[in-house]
Amino acid sequence: MPHQRHFFYPMERIKIAIIGDYNFTFNAHHATNLALDHAANFLDTEINYYWVRIIEVAQQKIGFFELYDAFWVAPGPYLNPFFLNGIFSRLMHLNKPVFITGEGFKLFIDFWVSKNGLNATGEKLISDNLVTGSYFEPIQINPKSKAFIKLYEHCAPNELSAVRYSLYPNLILDLMANHIEIEAVNQFEDPEAISIKDQFFFLALSYYPQVSSTRDIPHPVVYTFVKAAMNHQQRTHSSEET
Repeated sequence: MPHQRHFFYPMERIKIAIIGDYNFTFNAHHATNLALDHAANFLDTEINYYWVRIIEVAQQKIGFFELYDAFWVAPGPYLNPFFLNGIFSRLMHLNKPVFITGEGFKLFIDFWVSKNGLNATGEKLISDNLVTGSYFEPIQINPKSKAFIKLYEHCAPNELSAVRYSLYPNLILDLMANHIEIEAVNQFEDPEAISIKDQFFFLALSYYPQVSSTRDIPHPVVYTFVKAAMNHQQRTHSSEET
């Protein structure tokens, strides 16, 4: 009887690169690590995550990005924020899960505006940070997409953030016309979560879901990101076999 191949692929440890300038005194950075641990425990998987400084990522060759299953652009402050434009461009071409939280939200929108030529007149389309001081401000999330409505179905919409931005109304329309989906807004009707429509998983949040995550109740957006990394790894193994 011929040997039959069963297409079952044992899950390897998920490898996630956390792109940011880690500082152990920043609560958001420490919370990023913990939120990944919470998600791994919830999904019964194992994660290896590595903080990589922005300047180091900018200097890496293409092979570096192949080492990881997913990428999380962590909150700032960033020592070299101008390098993020090149990093965003590379991440977009990988078709791997990409997750952005905090200050990276505005920087990604700036990158997208420049990439798609959405500000020919050079106007200021995004406000500066509207949160004053170095503390977390409570915000209320109002999901707009079907995916986010489902994510927050059993999760309180109250989040914390140290940044908040207001977008010029016409910019929001331009973004939506150029492959951006508004996933959620806050109580002021400003976008808090956006995604790229034609990407496998490319999500940017202005708020910090990792801060709200706990071991008992992992944050649904974070574990959805980890689950996307798991799915990508399994999909990669499947394509290699075929």
